[in-house]
Amino acid sequence: MADPIPVTPFLDLNPDDVTYSFVRASGPGGQNVNKVSTACELRFDLAAAALPPDIKARLVPLAGSRLTKDGVLIIQADRFRSQEMNREDALARLVALVARAAVRPKRRIATKPSRASKERRLEGKAKRSGVKKGRQSRPSID
Repeated sequence: MADPIPVTPFLDLNPDDVTYSFVRASGPGGQNVNKVSTACELRFDLAAAALPPDIKARLVPLAGSRLTKDGVLIIQADRFRSQEMNREDALARLVALVARAAVRPKRRIATKPSRASKERRLEGKAKRSGVKKGRQSRPSID
């Protein structure tokens, strides 16, 4: 078994959940681009991965359209001309995505508006009402 992929100090990914395939890349590269499959397609089976359920739940919206209906996260990397660099790029992007999902959002603490803020709000509304009342055209009595 390969070494686990570190994400955070308390979270590692199982390398068996990650598969790579290589396809021909588009873009610059001369004849090399027509002969060598350098673009990397990383597949991470989120459904089968040994991740805590809360991290999986946060990862689904972060993955967006990169997540298939079967729960497989697909990351495509073709920035570089070599297979190895594209593989490292794809893996780094996966690790960054999982690391973002590992951060728990802060709980919002409900607060009441202060008395002064309520008064300021009402004063603003009254002032605005006065401005609008001043714009009304009243029929003149002649």
